[in-house]
Amino acid sequence: MTVPSLIRRGVSLALLTPWAVPALAHNGYPDTTSVTLRQGYPEEMLLGATFGAVITHNGGASWHWICPQALGIGGWSPESYLWQADGTLMAATGAALIRSRDGGCTWAPHPFFTPPDRPQAALWPKSLASLPSQPSRLWVSTGRPGQNNALYRSDDGGETFTPTSLQSTTEVFPSVMVAPSDPRRLYVSASTPTGPRLYRSDDEGLSWRSFPSPFPENLADAKPYDLFVLRVSDHDPDRLWARISAGFWTYVLESRDGGQRFRSIVHPAGQAEDGIDEALMGVEVSEDGDTLWAATPTRLFRVRSGETFATLLSLPTGNACVERENGVLFVCGASRLHDWALATTPDEGLTYTPLLDLPDMQPSACPVGTPARDVCQPLWPQFAALVEADPLLTSGGDAGTPPPYEPPPPPRKGCSATEGLLPAAVLLALPLLRRSRRP
Repeated sequence: MTVPSLIRRGVSLALLTPWAVPALAHNGYPDTTSVTLRQGYPEEMLLGATFGAVITHNGGASWHWICPQALGIGGWSPESYLWQADGTLMAATGAALIRSRDGGCTWAPHPFFTPPDRPQAALWPKSLASLPSQPSRLWVSTGRPGQNNALYRSDDGGETFTPTSLQSTTEVFPSVMVAPSDPRRLYVSASTPTGPRLYRSDDEGLSWRSFPSPFPENLADAKPYDLFVLRVSDHDPDRLWARISAGFWTYVLESRDGGQRFRSIVHPAGQAEDGIDEALMGVEVSEDGDTLWAATPTRLFRVRSGETFATLLSLPTGNACVERENGVLFVCGASRLHDWALATTPDEGLTYTPLLDLPDMQPSACPVGTPARDVCQPLWPQFAALVEADPLLTSGGDAGTPPPYEPPPPPRKGCSATEGLLPAAVLLALPLLRRSRRP
């Protein structure tokens, strides 16, 4: 990067600073942050983003913006979304469990976790998990300090919830994961007064085993924090992956004994520390569990079983997230740097097929009377200028209208927003960061 470009980047970030927390905290740029695919409906995809979400109902032929105000997420942005078998979309934001029954046009917090008449009793859902093989079974972990936190279970697709035996008034539970090969196996991470802890259940939450600080020896004295369970192997319930932070480093950990001990597995080449020197956006794992991809706000690493060092992939740059579906990777990128914000790669990053470039986004195609249409449309011109989309586009057309939902076929095996938009000074500064990409 040249000196002038560094200066421009510094000026732009300085302009963003008052507005970037938490809306564009992901490097201070408009970026995609997660990919959610609907099982059995390849034409439907939802992308989490620093500016709300983007959705397609036609396989990427058109992508439509959902502003954070319509999502109702305020300063709490979901790490990921869940697309249920009946078409319902859900996400745990950290402050609420939000859901949409009309393809992303209308969102509302679940009243169980956010009682309308008792906001002081909100439970703060932190994580949401479900398996395609059990679409009616949902698990939600909560993490509001000073409250009675728990792991909650639903057997009716999220209509009602009941607490499991895992409850605490002194601990918070940032994540929950279910083993795809054994739905009875649950993993829940916990932050406790004495440090991170992992809980495991082998009987669907009836009883629990506790593993306090099961981390590598080099982390024993580093006061690790922010334990988060990321993945469980498709075929081995004892094999799982998690992240932990210590100091300025983030470590991707693997356990092959059901969470009793972990080891760090992502060691970038040319780096002394066995960790990553920035935040982790997420990981994906191959079906056999022997290849892992780790995404950060600027890079995508790949590490294969038996390798000492992780390989830094040449793309994407400036932004990354990753999701696997039937051997194909869906990868987030940075439109401002390489002209796509989402692409697929069938060969682990050697070649990419772009699916979304942010300037090609459109406003909502939801019907009049829904928040995604009525709330987001007035905000579109200013947002469109930010991402170099067409600010004169208006809502309408059928290309992105959610189709009527039908019962899906049997599931196939496979795999931070503010209340307002950015000021004019930011809109003038951000285009300086882009490479020349259009005449």
